[in-house]
Order: sequence, then C-alpha cells, then structure tokens
Amino acid sequence: MTNKISAVIITFNEERNIARCLQSLQNVADEIIVVDSGSTDKTEEICNEFNVKFVFQKWLGYGRQKNFANTLAQYDYILSLDADEALSDTLRKSIIENKQKFVADAYPVNRLTNYCGKKWIRHCGWYPDTKIRLWKKGKAEWSSDNVHEQLLVHNNSNTHFLNGDILHYTYSSIAEHIAIANKYTTLIAEGYYARKKQVSILRILFAPIWGFLRDYFFRKGFLDGYYGFVICCIASFSTFLKYVKLQQLYQNEK
Repeated sequence: MTNKISAVIITFNEERNIARCLQSLQNVADEIIVVDSGSTDKTEEICNEFNVKFVFQKWLGYGRQKNFANTLAQYDYILSLDADEALSDTLRKSIIENKQKFVADAYPVNRLTNYCGKKWIRHCGWYPDTKIRLWKKGKAEWSSDNVHEQLLVHNNSNTHFLNGDILHYTYSSIAEHIAIANKYTTLIAEGYYARKKQVSILRILFAPIWGFLRDYFFRKGFLDGYYGFVICCIASFSTFLKYVKLQQLYQNEK
C-alpha cells in the first residue's frame, strides 16, 4: 500500500517561483497546501492553475507560519518546500520509490542552490546543505525563530537519506542578495539583542575576515568562480552587519 504525502508551502508574492515549485510536486504529493500571507501579485492565480488548497494566514514569522501550515496536512507524511525550491528529477523518483514503504520517520536530502540564474553553487559552504524536508507527522516541528528557522526532529526519530537534490533558486540578482542580507542581518541582530548576546570590537573586526577566508579558501568558494567570490564577500559583509547592528542596539539603550 502506497503511503500518502501532504506537501506544504508558505508564500508571499512568489509569482516568479511558485509554478516551478508546484510543477515539481506533481505525481509526488497527494495534496498540496499553500499558506499565503497576503500576496498582491499573481501567486494565488498561479496556484489556482494547480490542484492546491490555498489558505490565507496573517504573517506569524517563518517558523510559526510553517507550523500553522503543517496543521492543515491531512496525510501522515509532510513534505515542506519553500516557494523558490523544487524537487530534482532524481529526488522525485527517490520519494516516489520510498512512498511504497516508508522506513524512517525523517528523510534528509541535499539542497543545491542556483545563484542569479547563472551558476549552481557547489562550494562556499552552500553544498550539500543537507536538510530534512520530509517527515512523519508528529515527529518534528519548526523552531519559532523569525529568521533561519530550523526543523527540530524528535530524538527518538530514525532517518533515511534520499537521493537527489532540492533545487534552490535563490536571488535573481546580486542587488537582491545584498538587500535580503541587509533585511536578515537586522532580524538576526534583533534576535541576539533579545537574548542579551554581547559582541566585542574584536569580533566585529575579525569575524568577517575569518568568515571570508573560511568560505573562499577552506570551503573552496574559489572553485565557483566569479559568483563564488561574490557570495563569500557578501557573506563576510553580512557577518559585519549583524554585529554592528547589534552594537548599535546596545548603544541606543544609552
């Protein structure tokens, strides 16, 4: 007997990506749930072209929004994708084969990122970027972080690795990458501040330098060519930004 899967996606103005994501789920997921936080573009119109359950939910934060979406799943296994992700052909085949008889509670899979529509990034610390995105209902939930949420898998859960990749189509341009880095570093700094995390001048000075050296040389970002260099520079600058923004929050106290 074939098991059934509920695919769950959260969206906000994802007309650029959502069709590719939904297309990759055809013949894999037995239901697709899209939880939208108020898109003003063609996201809903595109979703209506597919057989999906489209639900509005006011934005709760990344982790809480995904946990809400998971409560709508009717089947025993949940497959979670972001709107800018899609299943590779190999991963589609692997999931379909495993559906015949699931042997694990959670299924790790590698994620491969395409940068600016130009380059698949296999270094810089970006690959294999292993994630658990398929799991048995009740065996995991998302953390409540506002950014960089993590799937928390229960300690008694067993895992089985899936072949293939989640294809991640991130950042349509370098400018978009910088803008999102600016947004996320603000959220990260605010999270640090709420937890009373401290930062020293030495960390502000040297953490970005170390981050670049680690990603570009030790994680072989140079093998990704020009875009590898760009990614490592922006990552280094993001480290600098999150710490100086945190320092600014403490200075504002005074």
